[in-house]
Amino acid sequence: MSLLTQISSLRSLSIVGMAKNTGKTVCLNYVLEQLRQTDRVVAVTSIGLDGEKTDQVTQTEKPEIELTEGMYFVTSEYHYRQRQLLSEICQVSDEYTSLGRLVTARVLQKGKVILTGPASTARVRALIEQMDDLGVDLTIVDGALSRKSPASPAITEGLILTTGAAIAPDMASVVAKTKFVYKLTQLPVFESALHDELLFAEPGICAIEQDILYRLPIASPLLFTKCKDKLFSHGNTLFVSGIVTDNMLDYLRIQPNVKDVCLVVKDFTKIFVTPMSLAGFLQKGGRLMVLQRPNLLAICINPVSPMGYTMDSDALCRALQSEIEVPVYDVMKVE
Repeated sequence: MSLLTQISSLRSLSIVGMAKNTGKTVCLNYVLEQLRQTDRVVAVTSIGLDGEKTDQVTQTEKPEIELTEGMYFVTSEYHYRQRQLLSEICQVSDEYTSLGRLVTARVLQKGKVILTGPASTARVRALIEQMDDLGVDLTIVDGALSRKSPASPAITEGLILTTGAAIAPDMASVVAKTKFVYKLTQLPVFESALHDELLFAEPGICAIEQDILYRLPIASPLLFTKCKDKLFSHGNTLFVSGIVTDNMLDYLRIQPNVKDVCLVVKDFTKIFVTPMSLAGFLQKGGRLMVLQRPNLLAICINPVSPMGYTMDSDALCRALQSEIEVPVYDVMKVE
């Protein structure tokens, strides 16, 4: 099944890089090129900054984002003025960002843009809804794993993850790190009548006992050690509205009741743990579950590192494919 076929029925898509220089923009341009051959109307935006010619950190040359007639894009006023294409403005937001208001525009003549879109999950979701009014069929959100909100299953219907030689200098490490993130995207879903209530819960920790939600006196999951004696006051199923770190998993792992503990988070973008911590918790019998699981469509690779070394593309694809149950592509080699 081709990548285009996989996204053909989607209304929204995230392309998320595990790190800088993993081929996210190349993947985006490839997807856009494929979509040009269809009759689908496409819009593009970004959480963060993408499309600049030179990487702001490594000072290496980057691929630019190329759009063609009929496509829509959302970017800041500052970067809209820097566009290298002809376009017409459709909407200007009332909300201000550090780079001005957000401008939604339609491309009249092909060219290049720099994207700096909404900075919050809620704003991205609202923007995708607004695209319906313009007749857009598919909204693509560009992101990075350091800004994982666009990868949230609550935001887009599909996810493409990019990885590559920029992750680590050896292939085994690239595969291991990518496999770990893949495993997080495949965590089991927690089924509950409280699903919607949990999804919009305020930050903190709750206990779930017999389909009753008990809010524990812990304002933030990062402060759980101050009230750890309260964690199991209402059973062994805990819901964390916020992020989960090694500290929490390491604490739960050494509890006598760890085999009965079920830790629930909103989605994989809330999990900031090391492979060792997660493995220790799971091996002791603990369970980690999510309210929503992303629809991971594919993993795309960039075998070239900005540090000057290149991995064998075919070998990297094979190594990843042997560990991961979604298609793995090098879009530079797809015919």
